[in-house]
Amino acid sequence: MAVSKIRKISSWSLIIIMAVSAIVLGIYYTGGIVNPGEEMAEPVYTGLLLNWVSALFGVTLGATVLFAISQFVMQLKDSPKSAISSLVVLVVFAGTFFITYSMGGGTPLTILGYEGEHNVESWLKLTDMWIYTSYILMSLIILVVILGGIKKILNK
Repeated sequence: MAVSKIRKISSWSLIIIMAVSAIVLGIYYTGGIVNPGEEMAEPVYTGLLLNWVSALFGVTLGATVLFAISQFVMQLKDSPKSAISSLVVLVVFAGTFFITYSMGGGTPLTILGYEGEHNVESWLKLTDMWIYTSYILMSLIILVVILGGIKKILNK
């Protein structure tokens, strides 16, 4: 019974998130532009779209951390060795964030017409951190897919 309840909750959550995302994208694409006639068009509802994406990212990150901690606590009771190994993975992931943040460039960008507050070292390094981490994760995914295929071929 618990599985069906979890499945219902996750299904409804997905439907609601998809509906809100479709509405936000519809508003973004049909809402008009701030500066008509200029070369670089700026949609009116860019802030709404960025806020929605940020909210989705924040909820995803929070849920991931919460579930990782709860899984660690439950595994610590049953199997301390596997709990420690899952903790090592989280520490390596945090280390990856630290290293990629350190690698990021903090030189302010010269962007014509931009007078925002996010062209500072901390935001630029944070952006580079996410980009480099994405590169690393995509490379690892490709590597695991290739190695999994090779292992499957060799086990036949």
